[in-house]
Amino acid sequence: MHIVKRLESRKYEILLLVLLQHLFIGIFLTDLDFYTRVIWPANMLILGLGSVFLFTGKHSWKHWLRNLHFVVVLLLPIGIPFFKNVTWYFAVLNINYVVFFCFLFIEVLHFLVKPGYINTDIISASACGYFLLIEISVFLLQYFEYQNHQAFKGVDTSSPAHTFIDLVYFCSITFTSIGFGDITPNLPTTKLITSFIGIAGQFYTVVLVGILISKFSSDSKAS
Repeated sequence: MHIVKRLESRKYEILLLVLLQHLFIGIFLTDLDFYTRVIWPANMLILGLGSVFLFTGKHSWKHWLRNLHFVVVLLLPIGIPFFKNVTWYFAVLNINYVVFFCFLFIEVLHFLVKPGYINTDIISASACGYFLLIEISVFLLQYFEYQNHQAFKGVDTSSPAHTFIDLVYFCSITFTSIGFGDITPNLPTTKLITSFIGIAGQFYTVVLVGILISKFSSDSKAS
């Protein structure tokens, strides 16, 4: 029980670590087929376990629905090696991932907008929100890429792992306003969604700065 309480007190740091490993573990891997078959399902299990502490002590229907949905999200990657050439399977997978990460993002936002103090939880939750936006964007764009392989220029579609890594890279440089131009949206739909993603990233940053400043100001006045 003491260990669980300690983990719960570090829930945002834990979520941040699992988000980082989920998005960027490909840096350390060269066998992307192994990544698709083994690492991806294991990643989703780790991500689910890392996010469970956000919902401890909450028993509303929304949280039961979230738990049920997590089971679906956990099982979907297991089928990738068997359905890797089935378009509808990847459509279902990506839509479910978008919903799952939206659940987490909303929970993090609820915490961030509460009035009060600024501490390591606030910093970790802020970073989690940023990486959750990237997760949502990646799987949203993957949905359109699997529907039409002309959706983007420069995305490697030779395997699900290559596609995922390319879109993590693309969404990251879009959010940071770097935009190297090696991957570009190629359809009106993906152009507009990419535009919206860029705006959402900038808006989150601006709002987050305002939240942090207001919390810091509240701390200063209280002291």
